[in-house]
Amino acid sequence: MPAHAFNPTRFLKTVSSSAGVYRMYDADHNVIYVGKAKDLKKRLSSYFRKNLNNVKTQALVSHIHDIDVTLTPSETDALILENDYIKQYMPKYNVLLRDDKSYPYIFLSDHTHPRLAYHRGAKREKGQYFGPYPNGGAVRESLNLMQKLFPVRQCDDLYYKARSRPCLQYQIARCSAPCVAKVSDEEYREQVKLATLFLKGKDQQVMASLVAKMEQAAAALNYEDAARYRDQINALRRVVEQQEVSGNQGDMDVIGVHFASGIACFHLLFIRNGKIFGSRSYYPAVPSETELSEVLRSFMLQFYLNFESHRTLPSEIIVSSEFDDIHELEQAIKEALAKNLVIKTKVRSERASFLRIADSNAKNAVETRLSHQNTVEQRFLLLEEALEQTQKIQRMECFDISHTMGESTVASCVVFNREGPHKADYRRYNIHGITPGDDYAAMKQAIGRRFDKVDANGKIPDILFIDGGIGQLRIAQKVVNEKFSKLDVAPTLIGIAKGEGRKPGLETLIYGENELAFHLPADSPALHLIQHIRDESHRFAITGHRNKRQKTRNTSSLESIAGVGPKRRKALLQYLGGLQQVKGASVAQLAKVPGISLEMAQTIHDSLRG
Repeated sequence: MPAHAFNPTRFLKTVSSSAGVYRMYDADHNVIYVGKAKDLKKRLSSYFRKNLNNVKTQALVSHIHDIDVTLTPSETDALILENDYIKQYMPKYNVLLRDDKSYPYIFLSDHTHPRLAYHRGAKREKGQYFGPYPNGGAVRESLNLMQKLFPVRQCDDLYYKARSRPCLQYQIARCSAPCVAKVSDEEYREQVKLATLFLKGKDQQVMASLVAKMEQAAAALNYEDAARYRDQINALRRVVEQQEVSGNQGDMDVIGVHFASGIACFHLLFIRNGKIFGSRSYYPAVPSETELSEVLRSFMLQFYLNFESHRTLPSEIIVSSEFDDIHELEQAIKEALAKNLVIKTKVRSERASFLRIADSNAKNAVETRLSHQNTVEQRFLLLEEALEQTQKIQRMECFDISHTMGESTVASCVVFNREGPHKADYRRYNIHGITPGDDYAAMKQAIGRRFDKVDANGKIPDILFIDGGIGQLRIAQKVVNEKFSKLDVAPTLIGIAKGEGRKPGLETLIYGENELAFHLPADSPALHLIQHIRDESHRFAITGHRNKRQKTRNTSSLESIAGVGPKRRKALLQYLGGLQQVKGASVAQLAKVPGISLEMAQTIHDSLRG
């Protein structure tokens, strides 16, 4: 149907009154909204009434050029299909939750000597999974705590099998060294059992078991064992006392909601076995003039029907506000995930206490974000005034170079918009083919790659900051002039030269066009914004450099040779006695290694000598 020919009256005559999902398209045939209805005809007719009170609906209807519908057997099926379409099309007028990450777990393997480990993703290995935890930091913190309480190994299997003597973890009493039989299998299994009970939240059972073992060891005059159990009991008691909130309420998700000035925050408390496992805040993208009921409904729909997250569902979900389709969502989860659960909005006693905590955190998160946005907006306005910009600055980028005496050179590009750092657009560039330590060549390569295929419709920054002096700025300006020579727009380049003693507030700012230097007061919010993007680019560059350098130093030079896999590397190192011997070997000597042909020996010889 042509874009200009859409006729709602004629369209509605053909729409069924069954349950289903509808998709609305704009003039470019992009999906701009997805919705579901128990009665499609009735729901779609409501969009084309003469008097529409909702501003968002008015804006949506003004862009509709086509609609298609999909009938479903029930409203529950429509709810599931709606969620699938929202994830597929990401429509601009829908509330969108970007929660595509799987949740981390603590994994206890099913080995003779089980290990505790961090796990994220599908559950492939045999063993027990404890979680989900709200984030990776919570898992690592828990694993660190487990090391202090229970001497169960956390090393990977390759390291465990290769041990011939105890490692440092044994020396500091954080592992019982089952790899070299420093502990009996029976005693190790007992510690694994206690760790399992602790992860299941059965603290008192663990405590009682340890007390019994301590008394038994003392009665048998095994005072060293009794003292060890005593220390373990004291450590466990301190951990239990530090538990924030505990009870006997089972598993539940408690969701606090706050929606103000177009920002919605959903703060989730993950309650498992009556204890707060952790918490996590979500900020879905909300179209303007959207009502709270729709925001809440969309969040619940997309969060709990996200099959890819490998989330373990609780038996209860407690929400601070009611929303449309609450019972249909409950039924859809039961059918789609084969999980019995109940969604509650009115609770008392301890559940109400959890809900107050979640609501308070959600409100605080929104207020903090609004305050941050206001601060960033004020800094942008003052920067525009300081730079005498006639147009609004919407996007700024900053480049920095990081290396260690020319090794593993990395360039960073960070992006700020009117809301602050826009991390989705951050980029790193691995610099190759330059003289080590040549910052000018590195900057030229990074800027050139950033704007290599730039056009008028691309993401062009209004201001491009260069962390460096006049030399780096001249190189960057030359590249920008070349790349933007055929375009009507180009970024304004400003160099940030460090002041005396590299002290903040003493920076010299230099325009790239005329190389005019100027300063801003040390207490200027505009300068603080420049320092923020400069420091962020430095942090991002040095993190990338360190990661690259560490990877380089942990990688054998044999790994980069085509055709030399793990077996051949092992044969080379064992037969010749080490990497230095391999590097110094002749082609004839390399060819004597089992599995190495004369042709492969020549390849290895040439590769190791550049």
